Amino acid sequence: MDMVEIFKQYLEHLFAGKRCEAREIIMAAEDRGVAARMLVTNVIWPAMDQIQKLYADGQIDRITEHMATRINRMLADQLQGYMARKPKNGRRIVVTCGEGESEELGAQMIADLFEVDGYHVWFVGAGVPEDEIVQLVGRLEPDVLCIYGAQPKGVPGIRHLIDHVREINAVPNMQVLVAGGVFSRAEGLAEEVRADLFAHNAREALRLVEDHPIRIPQPDVPQPGRRRKRKRRSTPKLETANAK
Repeated sequence: MDMVEIFKQYLEHLFAGKRCEAREIIMAAEDRGVAARMLVTNVIWPAMDQIQKLYADGQIDRITEHMATRINRMLADQLQGYMARKPKNGRRIVVTCGEGESEELGAQMIADLFEVDGYHVWFVGAGVPEDEIVQLVGRLEPDVLCIYGAQPKGVPGIRHLIDHVREINAVPNMQVLVAGGVFSRAEGLAEEVRADLFAHNAREALRLVEDHPIRIPQPDVPQPGRRRKRKRRSTPKLETANAK
């Protein structure tokens, strides 16, 4: 069974709320030699995106979205333990996110993938007050602060957090990376919140941080609230993932 067929069958079980069947598809693929990391980036992550899109466009109801998201998170948890780990590289990353199940899941997968790539990872999730994040960053002095997704109402808070970190010069060379969620849907939003890097997904986040090890300060831009281009959507349909 190729990756496209795995993804198709997995989605069917997700939207039907079939936990055992969804788990069997993923674990059977891992048993056959499909790398756990590939299953996360090519099945679990695209499934998360598909759930978000279909729910936002009214193609699935709330209960289906809840069941599918929780099954997806269960499999992300299990696959983390199967991923091959690289030696520690001495680099540090703090990962936080906006409020919501999908935001937590996306941030968790980013944290997992950076960890197996050799990073020391601190995953704080959602709902942590800004001053506590600033204190943690100042104490740990990470190379990267990653913020995954947000609800639109949370965007000004993210801009304020980034401004605060920069104003007090907490960690001058720290890269601020924003990824996925609303940052993928609203073109130019990453620049508005003054992030150093923007990634659509976890795999791209890893590549960007590797390709841009040194922070280049960004010019100031207007506060959130000005008009932004939003990506036009076509009619949602089940998407297939591209295998590596």
